[in-house]
Amino acid sequence: MYKENVRPLKGGRDVKLLNHALRSQVDRSLNASLLRTRRHSSLFAPSLRLSLLPGSFLEIDRWRMIEAIDEYQGEDPLQPWLRCIKWVQESFPTGGECSGLIVMYEQCVRTFWHDDHYRDDLRYLKVWLEYADNCADAEVIFQFLEANQIGQSHSIFYTYYAMHLESKNKLRKADEILNLGLARKARSLVKLEDAYRTFLVRSTQKKHGNDEGLTDYPLPIRSFGIVLTSAESRRQPAENFGQSKRMVALQRIDTNKPLTVYKDANTRANDQCSNLKANERSWSTLGSRSDRNKENVSIPKKWSSYKVPQKIGQRTGSATSSTCIEVYVDEECAESPPAKVAKNLNSSVLKLRQATSQNLKNETEMLKVNPLRNFHLHSLR
Repeated sequence: MYKENVRPLKGGRDVKLLNHALRSQVDRSLNASLLRTRRHSSLFAPSLRLSLLPGSFLEIDRWRMIEAIDEYQGEDPLQPWLRCIKWVQESFPTGGECSGLIVMYEQCVRTFWHDDHYRDDLRYLKVWLEYADNCADAEVIFQFLEANQIGQSHSIFYTYYAMHLESKNKLRKADEILNLGLARKARSLVKLEDAYRTFLVRSTQKKHGNDEGLTDYPLPIRSFGIVLTSAESRRQPAENFGQSKRMVALQRIDTNKPLTVYKDANTRANDQCSNLKANERSWSTLGSRSDRNKENVSIPKKWSSYKVPQKIGQRTGSATSSTCIEVYVDEECAESPPAKVAKNLNSSVLKLRQATSQNLKNETEMLKVNPLRNFHLHSLR
């Protein structure tokens, strides 16, 4: 693991967490400790965590943040989610599917999308935008935000949406989105105006480049025969002048001369042979109906010669149970036994607790393709 593989964050990273995460990729004991942190802290009850896990600050922070999401009773329930997302970003600097970051993004935005208190919250909008950056096609997310009036008063929504459309070469739609943000006077308006000016410069440069490409090559260049160099092309008229005259003379054809049609001498003999063969193959009589359909009629046979037994005989011996084959499981991939989870937890936190590495990987792949797969149909208006 090298520092070049670390994904940059706009807000920077914690040096201690970054150094610990980088060393864990080299040191086997630290790597196992980090894996136990991800597995045990999301599966075991709070009373068992301290007895099962070593005293690493990563492990303690992990279960504390999950407990904070469960037990938060204040006025800002989004704050513990943001702390947990920040911790995952710093503890897994390379990202990846096993980090569960995309799953956490999706569960966070799905928890608060119907809450009017966070509809215009800039922090909540940034979680949506980070989620869109990790998906294959973010346009469906921007359409969802626009339809449900989420983050429409912030200029960052319109700039990110326009940048995504510009990357897909939808310049007209991007211009409409930026003009919509200017008409709504989204905050901050100065940044949005600067973004619109730079967008106009880029779009005009692209159009100018496309126009130059069309004017430079108005028609396709065609070459017949062998392309000669400059010296050969200069010698060509002098050398081939006499040959061209002789070729013109040879190509003259008398148009008044009638065309001669070729006739074979043995045509009549061949016609007579073909007529004789046709007469030999012809049918003199059509035949009766039974002769014509004899291959299509099956002869009835006796079906009562074999009797099916009506009673099934008793089994003579009992089936012996086969010995089970023990499957080897690596220490790092061994799953811990499931623990009992409180019934009053919401579904999002419950998924975070019960998630395994394979489940996180599968869910991450599906969310990248369809980021709104867990939303109800009535919300996709």
